Amino acid sequence: MPRDEAAPARDAEEASRPKPSLLILVAVSAIGPLALNLFVPSMPGLQVDFGIPYATAQLTLTLYLIGLAVAQLIYGPLSDRFGRRPVLIGGLWLFVAGSLAAAAAPSIELLIAARLAQSLGGAAGIVLARAIVRDLYGREKAASMIGYITMAWVLAPMVAPTVGGLLDQAFDWRAGFWLLAGAGVAVVLTCHLYLYETHHTRSLAAGWRGLWGAYRGLLRHPRFNAYALTTGFTSSVFFSFLAGAPYVMVEVLGRSPVEYGLWFVLSGLGYMTGNGLAGRFSERLGVERMVALGTLLAFLGAAAALGLFLAGFLAPWALFVPMMLVALGNGLAIPNGIAGAVSVDPRLAGTAAGLAGFLQLGLGAATSQSVGFLQSFEPFAVVYVMTLGALLAVLVHWLACRLWREPERGGDEAAADG
Repeated sequence: MPRDEAAPARDAEEASRPKPSLLILVAVSAIGPLALNLFVPSMPGLQVDFGIPYATAQLTLTLYLIGLAVAQLIYGPLSDRFGRRPVLIGGLWLFVAGSLAAAAAPSIELLIAARLAQSLGGAAGIVLARAIVRDLYGREKAASMIGYITMAWVLAPMVAPTVGGLLDQAFDWRAGFWLLAGAGVAVVLTCHLYLYETHHTRSLAAGWRGLWGAYRGLLRHPRFNAYALTTGFTSSVFFSFLAGAPYVMVEVLGRSPVEYGLWFVLSGLGYMTGNGLAGRFSERLGVERMVALGTLLAFLGAAAALGLFLAGFLAPWALFVPMMLVALGNGLAIPNGIAGAVSVDPRLAGTAAGLAGFLQLGLGAATSQSVGFLQSFEPFAVVYVMTLGALLAVLVHWLACRLWREPERGGDEAAADG
């Protein structure tokens, strides 16, 4: 069939296929971050319960981030080859198993292993929700939809530290894992009933050679590297905050885990606002402008926190109010950076989402553990690491835009030429 006759037929076929509910995409993408944030207020109590150094307790966060990062390298290509639905459902069942194992863990070693399994399962929702959005929409629209999805599901991680702190205070740190197991069962059963397949063209070659070829092609693409690295450094600011803020609040300032959770709501509100603005303005302003604005705001917020602490303002507001500006910038930059990365080659949207997610969370894990290590020497290491990550995000995006001398061609246009 000639190309001009085939295109309308394909469009009609795509339009007739059922699309997954926005609520399902919100739920599957939220389950991993929910498990990350719910447990954070319990880390000081975990340290006391098992009689371990804080750096060891920090591994329950760092290895969770590593698991989220590494698993995305596998889920993305698998979904490009076998479809989004079966891969996603399998990952969610692994999340449930990891949550149950964590709730019953008798030692820190088994808890760390269970957290790793939990993260390997939770990663499926993060990467595949992004790939599903890219299956359904073009680049600028995908950035807008990712912004709206994140704005919705950020409500759960926003209140998660408060819920986690209350559960820890009323019961113990295990209660949060029982809650996560129940939430995981509800989400995976919903997917069994209502999640529809969105990827109908299997374009990835079989075997490890095809997998490596797909990754190599993406890593050779300057635009993919720029989007992925900018998103990674921007995210590292937030993960540094997650690693260091509980220590500053509980150990240095003498506040309770519940108070930490209440202050944390400010960063959630900032992130949700940024995602809402990304959903509203990304199509109008374009990916590059939104990323530039978001990274700049994140740097200003991190630098403000550093300046306040150096000036001697040692209070929760001096950390959490600037963090609200950081989170606003993250909400603007991250959905647009992810949309840009997965649009480099729409045929490999899952692979691109997985690789970008790996770089994003890998940098987050590295900065998270760095904060945990440096806190032994400098109690306020978190604000230094946050400022450095935000500065690198600004510099990478600025340099990339300077090097992109040709008019921008999105992934959709490039694919159409092919």
